[in-house]
Amino acid sequence: MITTKDLTKVYRSRGREVTALDGVDLHVREGEVFGVVGTSGAGKSTLIRCVNMLERPTSGSVTVDGLELTALPGSEHRPGRELREARRRIGMVFQHFNLLSSRTVQENVELPLEIIGADRHDRRRRAAELLDLVGLGEKARSYPSQLSGGQKQRVGIARALAAEPRVLLSDEATSALDPETTRQILALLRDLNRQLGLTVLLITHEMDVIKSVCDSAALMKGGRVVESGALTDLLADGRSRLARDLFPLGDFAAGTASSAGRDRTVLEITFQGDAPAQPFVSQLARTYQIDINILGAAVETIAGRMVGRMRVELPGGHPDNVVPIGYLREQGLQVDVLDPARPHPGADPVTSANGAAA
Repeated sequence: MITTKDLTKVYRSRGREVTALDGVDLHVREGEVFGVVGTSGAGKSTLIRCVNMLERPTSGSVTVDGLELTALPGSEHRPGRELREARRRIGMVFQHFNLLSSRTVQENVELPLEIIGADRHDRRRRAAELLDLVGLGEKARSYPSQLSGGQKQRVGIARALAAEPRVLLSDEATSALDPETTRQILALLRDLNRQLGLTVLLITHEMDVIKSVCDSAALMKGGRVVESGALTDLLADGRSRLARDLFPLGDFAAGTASSAGRDRTVLEITFQGDAPAQPFVSQLARTYQIDINILGAAVETIAGRMVGRMRVELPGGHPDNVVPIGYLREQGLQVDVLDPARPHPGADPVTSANGAAA
């Protein structure tokens, strides 16, 4: 539904050049919620503004719903007719709401339809439908100053849906909201994704947003996408930086284990679906009569599935634990053996899930 290829954006000012996007390749599938996460300055906002051509890329291509937007004539300030029509199929939700204070809630939602020349009756009908959809039907005649932050963002979402877009872009839509309101807005975005079949691309700096609402995600750093994919695939990859940020277990080094060196084996175990409900640690201890030290664990619900990661320590070196490790893998668990000599958790696991050298 959304594809960028070798996307570059360079800003030039007073003889200086700043590269905000540096060859970004991204693919968002139809009907999914895709999150782009990264720190400030990573290029997230520039990316989403290039997707709807509020910023025209320096090079590369952007394709949305089968139409290559970068091939259409016009600039971000003077878009041609084809680009204007293409933008109508892309809704945008902003961080700071951008509501007109002199207009009522209903009039704010009607604004995109007014711009494209829809008649008054159709505008009112559509605005009423959308306000009911986002839970603000009773606030139609209120003004933005009379609303809470969460209500203002709901109006912004309704306005973004006015022209019946197939794609919804969210630019840090929850960063100005308190945690409870953030959860409500994210739940609304997920409901709209399911009810309307919307493809949602959101950017955020919060891992909790990725956990709670996204099907897939990409990690940006320095204007580049350094990792991307479906969350379930990333969580099954012992070397995934995104997965480790979603489930932080702290740093692992030789001193972490109760006995450093070859007489201890440290495992990182990733589990999904029904696996977290199984007492595999106690079963392993009873079956093989071994003492297991739990060094860290995190369990979350992601995209409706229970997912987690655990770091455990077994007595004896890796050759002594081949059978117990095999037992864990037979239970459908992702198991990575960590090398105590390496300072970063799982960055270079000794073995991958199938037992091959990583």
